[in-house]
Amino acid sequence: MTNEQIWEIALKQSAYDCGCAAEDFFSGENIVTVSKSHPRARKYLPLPFECDMVTYGSGIIAQTSERLAGVVREYINKYPTEHAFETPHIHALDEMLAPYGLKVCFMAEYFLPDVNKIKALPCKYELRMLHNEDFENLYTPDWSNALCKKRKELDVLGVGAYDGEKLVGLAGCSADCDDMYQIGVDVLPEYRRQGIAAALTSRLALEILALDKVPFYCAAWCNIKSVRNAVKCGFAPAWAELTARDIYFVDSLNKEK
Repeated sequence: MTNEQIWEIALKQSAYDCGCAAEDFFSGENIVTVSKSHPRARKYLPLPFECDMVTYGSGIIAQTSERLAGVVREYINKYPTEHAFETPHIHALDEMLAPYGLKVCFMAEYFLPDVNKIKALPCKYELRMLHNEDFENLYTPDWSNALCKKRKELDVLGVGAYDGEKLVGLAGCSADCDDMYQIGVDVLPEYRRQGIAAALTSRLALEILALDKVPFYCAAWCNIKSVRNAVKCGFAPAWAELTARDIYFVDSLNKEK
């Protein structure tokens, strides 16, 4: 698979997710669409959205409810693309959304592999390939980034690092859509800073590519160690996304321990 094919697949997927055309992401224009469900959208997206914004760096594609289309259009046309996804302007967006019972909730950066840079990185521990049937006893807090208990059926492939018979690191991927698998990784605290995460992530990414699927990686931009892992493994930033949710939902997340 070439980088051009990877980007073509990612843009097509984002178009399914956002209800637009793939070419819209590089049109240089801000576009607002009415959010709708789509059979090929990422399976974990709770479509339709009230307010969700995506940028590949050239303009913003915002999908909204009909009641918020004008509000969101006003916001994205008021600020440069790169500033619409950060404070202090996000505070202005929160103020605009408050009368509708919403506030900004999720913000993340997504990464795609560069096939000219990605390679299997070394690990001093044994690496083992794992499949869905191997995950049943691994849905614990230790592996909550690599696996998702709520969507077990989507966890299709993984790579584990073993110290003897002890699992010390795990990268897993979920089949979130037809052509793209999302990677998550966890390493036990006492085994960190040994290159295990990078070894697991790079190996799993190569396995996904061998299946003719596109691996992708998500991290909050303030999660420096996760972003460093992505870059070390040959991934590069591709798009950013911001999602608003119901105020009560956001507040419930803030109360979690």
